[in-house]
Amino acid sequence: MKANKLLYGLAMTPVLTCAQSQKPNIIFVLCDDMGWGDLGCYGQQYITTPNIDRLAAEGMQFMQAYAGSPVSAPSRASLMTGQHTGHCEIRGNKEYRSGSVYYNGNFDWSVTGQHPLDPNHIVLPEIMKDNGYTTGQFGKWAGGYEGSVSTPDKRGVDEFYGPICQFEAHAYYPNFLNRYSKSAGDTKVEREILEENIKYRFNGQDYFNRPQYSADLIHQRAMAWLDKQTSAKPFYGLFTYTLPHAELVQPEDSILVSYKAKFCEDKSFGGAEGSWYHAIDHVHAQFAGMITRLDAYVGEIMAKLEEKGLADNTILIFSSDNGPHEEGGADPTFFNRDGVLKGLKRSCHEGGIRVPFIVRWPGKVPAGVKSDHQLAFYDVMPTFCDIIGIGKNYVQQYRNRNLANDYFDGISFLPTLLGNDAKQQKHDYLYWEFNETNQIGVRQGNWKLIVKGGTSELYDLATDIHEDNNIASQYPEKVAELKKIVLEAHTPNPYFSVTLPK
Repeated sequence: MKANKLLYGLAMTPVLTCAQSQKPNIIFVLCDDMGWGDLGCYGQQYITTPNIDRLAAEGMQFMQAYAGSPVSAPSRASLMTGQHTGHCEIRGNKEYRSGSVYYNGNFDWSVTGQHPLDPNHIVLPEIMKDNGYTTGQFGKWAGGYEGSVSTPDKRGVDEFYGPICQFEAHAYYPNFLNRYSKSAGDTKVEREILEENIKYRFNGQDYFNRPQYSADLIHQRAMAWLDKQTSAKPFYGLFTYTLPHAELVQPEDSILVSYKAKFCEDKSFGGAEGSWYHAIDHVHAQFAGMITRLDAYVGEIMAKLEEKGLADNTILIFSSDNGPHEEGGADPTFFNRDGVLKGLKRSCHEGGIRVPFIVRWPGKVPAGVKSDHQLAFYDVMPTFCDIIGIGKNYVQQYRNRNLANDYFDGISFLPTLLGNDAKQQKHDYLYWEFNETNQIGVRQGNWKLIVKGGTSELYDLATDIHEDNNIASQYPEKVAELKKIVLEAHTPNPYFSVTLPK
């Protein structure tokens, strides 16, 4: 198998002078299942997002940015590892759940979580910590089950709060959240029982009497961590908020009340048997309210940075882990959530993988720019390495010497961020694979190959952004060229298999 030429394809940009003196702080806000068209700055008309829209106006808005995968765990793994899903250890939402425990009569699993990140491959918080950063993650982990080889305490995170398991994150009034705080003396990730929640039954209408809303708790812990940061030491925060994923439920506050008035003719959802999704009324109001609540979180982050005098030396990034979902009664069609794009979460069509991506860095990133540079989550690692001053050498520095092929697939997009497109290296291709729907996607320029169960489809995104016209029969040579890329980019994984193109 021929090695991916992107392995050494890192941008040859000069090291920033600021990285030699005062390294910038970085906060990456990664939300859950927000579609490309869910924000006002990306064309949303029904949902109010003034803070994220302001972030876009003050920074750079990417119009062709891609998640690492059409679902959560592998997308986050791509961000963490700098690898696409043909190389990454995590390529699907494989769950590990065992045992049982009861909290005041409420059932839960005694061990729960996802397939672990490869402990031999470096991940982003470890790199940041190696280079003098204080590190924190608040929200979903999804990089290993409880007690596994890959939990926050073992992967360079100084402080963590949220659900280790993304399955647990489907409920917003859970029995517990996970916690790790090095400064507080924790030696491993623990469960923090939500005592007020477990007074009420998880099943049935009693659930809605639970007062401890996990999204708010996670945000409050993230803000407390941010409030402790100073200019004395750089910090890296990954805020992996659960909104607007999963069940459509939130506190009955002014945000929700205003949307109930706006969507007076709303839908109901009767719950889903065998899931953790409860029956609810006001589906549209609940969903819109969750996005506006997330927007309020972003506004509070921006305000805190300004209050502490840290805004000018902090890179603030906002994105989503994949395209829009239909779980818990969500109705992406009503909100036109994929905009002009086809496909939802779990699809390798554009709607499943193209995501909002906004970067603000005052004085460095030009404000109000919309960029068409094509990037993917696995480009974040080399970009951060460029920013903190280790540049292209991070591949050699962090390669696992025990593995014959320890891939790094990203290209730094720092030149584009700094307004220097002329020096920006571009991908030969972008790649995705997802075992649960047995799909593979390749984008090369405006050509898009999608392989479904081994059958290839070809689209020209320049003239067919909605991927309606399969032109594979008209361009067999291009199909063959892109199939060859698939065979080069895919490495076998015993836990996640896909059907390669015929």
